[in-house]
Amino acid sequence: MSSLSLQGYVHGRVQGVGFRQATVRQASKLGIDGWVRNLNDGSVEVMLCGEESALEAMTAWLQTGPAGAKVEAVELTGCAWQEIAGFVQL
Repeated sequence: MSSLSLQGYVHGRVQGVGFRQATVRQASKLGIDGWVRNLNDGSVEVMLCGEESALEAMTAWLQTGPAGAKVEAVELTGCAWQEIAGFVQL
């Protein structure tokens, strides 16, 4: 298994619907380290670090998000490995 890091953005109605909190719960459940934060343009930024299969599952989850969210686009790109312990909301 290989460990990867992805960073990117989730666009749509993703603020004010519990998206960050749900992302923390889902990432923790999948054993992913990283962070999630709101951006001023209304999107959410994520950093995901973990095993490829877990990142694939997280990417699929981000396409829909929690109830109340309306995800329009998810943009994730590979990046340098980040030594992050746990998953937090910034």
